[in-house]
Amino acid sequence: MTQHFQNELHALKEDLSVLATRVEENLHRAIRAINERSPELAEEVLAADKDIDRMEMLLEEEVLKVLALHQPVATDLRYVITVLKLNNELERIGDLTGNVAERVLDILKGESYDFEHDFETQSRLVCQMVRKSLDAIFQMNREGAIEVFSLDDEVDNIHRNMYDLVRKRVADDPGQTAFLLNNLSISKHLERIADHAENMASDILYMFDGEIIRHERKHELSQQSES
Repeated sequence: MTQHFQNELHALKEDLSVLATRVEENLHRAIRAINERSPELAEEVLAADKDIDRMEMLLEEEVLKVLALHQPVATDLRYVITVLKLNNELERIGDLTGNVAERVLDILKGESYDFEHDFETQSRLVCQMVRKSLDAIFQMNREGAIEVFSLDDEVDNIHRNMYDLVRKRVADDPGQTAFLLNNLSISKHLERIADHAENMASDILYMFDGEIIRHERKHELSQQSES
């Protein structure tokens, strides 16, 4: 491996780290917007997402340049491909974070009601999944990536409970429908962010093992991380 290639791999890692930091910060900002019902924070999230989109495009261009100029093989090729995949997953997390902010703004335009869904636990688990996936790539921690799969099951269960709760509340009081559906959308977007964190964990395991993770294998890894 030439020194020039090493430098470019390091630059990719640095750029990915900056993007990941922006995405995480914006996710935490969106969660604060939920908890504080803050239109200011929601607007900040939407503004930051434009910057995240720009960074994602620039990083993709750099990855493609490395692939074209150096034609890496074996472990180096898997690493570069993983950076490309993570870049895409982070951009999708950024988009979903923006969707959360939009739903918060919609809620604040109408009448709000008391609602007992546990956004605090759901959002905490989602943030843990994103953080563990990113730690796995930046700290080269394979076991941390495996832990992500069991957390996704918990997030899925919380969202299913949310769906049942909303269905019951809409039946009891149709006047709350718009408010409840916006809350359900927030829960769904958080659940989708968790899915993308799980995708990142799968991509990272591909980098370590050269194995493309499918649904059955994800279930096996989820059981493994719980034992």
